[in-house]
Amino acid sequence: MNFYSPEVFISEEDIAIRVQTLGNAITKDFANEELVVICVLKGAFVFCSDLIKKINLPLRIEFLSASSYGDGTVSSGVLKMQMDVSCSLEGRNVLLVEDIVDTGLTISEIVKHIENHNPKSVRVASLLYKPEKLKHSVTIDYLAFEIEDRFVVGYGLDYAGRFRELPYLGVLNAGH
Repeated sequence: MNFYSPEVFISEEDIAIRVQTLGNAITKDFANEELVVICVLKGAFVFCSDLIKKINLPLRIEFLSASSYGDGTVSSGVLKMQMDVSCSLEGRNVLLVEDIVDTGLTISEIVKHIENHNPKSVRVASLLYKPEKLKHSVTIDYLAFEIEDRFVVGYGLDYAGRFRELPYLGVLNAGH
């Protein structure tokens, strides 16, 4: 099987700059407070790992797994929740860390789920946002990049389980 390197869409350096900026903003917004950071698996794990290193606050890290994609390139429209957080969120500040918001289905359903746990606050950080694909109302409090409707891989995002390890965001080459 012939594997190829996706074309660089957003460089490793540009990602690092935005992650630092978001980390600074989160630190300022939650000054002197504790934060529960919930990484939405699998796609957000690289972004979340880098982001928490730039947040200068006491943190608790939790993981949640939900998907509407499976192995496809288009949302199925149905959210599947595979794993939930393991701590109480009641009265706590929560930061959901997502890889990409396109239709908004996944993050809007996760926000509703988290709000049922009576947190003090819920905010969303997303690496990417595709506004032209949005079908569900969402608020992204901390956004790294707004992009056009392209299927991107790398920096934790995959295509059928491949390309998560790339240090940059890339687009698959047409015709390959």
